[in-house]
Amino acid sequence: MTMWEPSQRYPDPAIRVLRPEFEHYRLPLAAVERLATGYRWAEGPVWFGDGRYLLWSDVPNDRILKWEEETGSVSTFRGPSNFANGNTRDRQGRLITCEHGGRRVTRTEYDGSITVLLDRFEGKRLNSPNDVVVKSDGSIWFTDPPFGIVSNYQGFAAEQELPANIYRIDGVTGKATVVAADVNGPNGLAFSPDEKQLYVIESRARPRNILAFDVEADGRLGARRVLVEAGPGTPDGFRVDVHGNLWCGWGMGDEELDGVRVFSPAGEAIGHIALPERCANLCFGGRARNRLFMASCRSIYSLYVNTQGVAGG
Repeated sequence: MTMWEPSQRYPDPAIRVLRPEFEHYRLPLAAVERLATGYRWAEGPVWFGDGRYLLWSDVPNDRILKWEEETGSVSTFRGPSNFANGNTRDRQGRLITCEHGGRRVTRTEYDGSITVLLDRFEGKRLNSPNDVVVKSDGSIWFTDPPFGIVSNYQGFAAEQELPANIYRIDGVTGKATVVAADVNGPNGLAFSPDEKQLYVIESRARPRNILAFDVEADGRLGARRVLVEAGPGTPDGFRVDVHGNLWCGWGMGDEELDGVRVFSPAGEAIGHIALPERCANLCFGGRARNRLFMASCRSIYSLYVNTQGVAGG
């Protein structure tokens, strides 16, 4: 890992303005902080404001970890975790988790018990649910690529039984439907603030794409387009702020790419947060949802920004 020291000067040179509109989102007196390090592959960060803590997955180590804002301490929240990857919260505040090992999506109830939301579709086992987001109607949307069953490193090697679909679980009935079956390696996903667009990382396209789907009133997906062609970048997980900007985990292959790349709703790169590691996924948290938490290969970083994350991410 590249040796890294936090900037001792403001503004932090790691926060790079690519277009003038990003100046609004950069706080001149905020810098990138490393909160914790020493993991194998950090993923799926999710903020619990009611407890002032962050959870994230250390996928190959088969555990979910917990960082407490008040003390800075790190502990194991769940281990083993069935090789948990993506996490989010539903609109009742419960933890929703994608499990590679369990090949399922689960909900952690208030009493700590675990409810299986989906592990099969039409009688066949899911592949390895990857990332998840919850819509305001309570529906749960997740991607199901085979990344966790190709080896025994981030799950258990197994035969693929279903295509790499994107699913929607109805918030009332619990019924699952396939909303997209033609995305090449669906990975991170998030809704626009008005929920009229669903953004999805197409991670097996070359180069990778960030796709935008129209969301129909009945919950189905309509027309799709390529919002961002990533070129040498490798978008993975991402979240959207209240202004519609996409804050995307980025990097791999070139130190200049490692970190977070920020795109406008029109798909223009407007800013970059340089990190010494590729960022896999991120979330907004803190008291005002204005603190960006970045799960980056072996470490967790944070940065205060002048915007807020949308709910449901």
